[in-house]
Amino acid sequence: MNLTPEQLAQFERDGYLFFPSLFSRTEMKVLTDEVPALYAQRRPENVRERTGDVVRTNFAAHMYSEPFARLARHPRMVEPVRQIFAEDVYMHQFKINGKMAFDGDVWQWHQDYGTWRNDDQMPEARAMNIAIFLDEVNEFNGPLMFIPGSHKLGVLQAEHDTSTTSYPLWTISHETIRKLVERGGIVAPKGPAGSMILFHGCLVHASTSNLSPWNRVSVYLSLCAVSNHIRRFKRPGYIAHRDFAPIQCLPDDCLLKRYDVPLPWKDGTPAEELQGILRAA
Repeated sequence: MNLTPEQLAQFERDGYLFFPSLFSRTEMKVLTDEVPALYAQRRPENVRERTGDVVRTNFAAHMYSEPFARLARHPRMVEPVRQIFAEDVYMHQFKINGKMAFDGDVWQWHQDYGTWRNDDQMPEARAMNIAIFLDEVNEFNGPLMFIPGSHKLGVLQAEHDTSTTSYPLWTISHETIRKLVERGGIVAPKGPAGSMILFHGCLVHASTSNLSPWNRVSVYLSLCAVSNHIRRFKRPGYIAHRDFAPIQCLPDDCLLKRYDVPLPWKDGTPAEELQGILRAA
């Protein structure tokens, strides 16, 4: 899947691209059928909300779940990022965010690259997220909110918030957000399951809590240019991966046909991936 010159220009201007219904319902069912079993596991990769027993984020499912291992190599998700960077990419992070009905908590205003730089010592903002909706996203179930054009301002000042939610995040002040919104407004892409979003690592974004009766589960591939790999292994390996090998894409029908994929963590997370290491070997 190649981006057109018009799409590349739009991405440069706005910092994101939205592709409604890029994946079929049949393709999405392969993934959604797998999610309940993943969320039910008592693995360290499942980060739960502050209250109750609801999963907020599942990390690294592509290391032990066959459907998500195939998704991690899907050309519709990998090739656009490779095209923008003009370089091979590796999987910096893989997560399934479960903003569940009634219980899904907020994600504060932040830039992903701010966290990648501060926590992982990623040299440049040559990494980005590409996400697909596993559920329909509407105005009620906590859609992602973007501030268009905010990626052009580089890395903004942020504070490490370790108390608002169960997952620590480098967050941006309310006053800065007010100024950014006055400048660029807010958009919230919405659409059916199978829609895809690609957004810049410096694009400021957030999402509200989900008080609706509808789940809003999405998969995020954080893809980084191989030459831009992280320099510090402070966080566990299941959150910030330490394997910088270029992703080798499968054929476009890889969600509908079985292809052999490695599942190295199927029998459990390796001990060395559970703890942070202050410096790379």
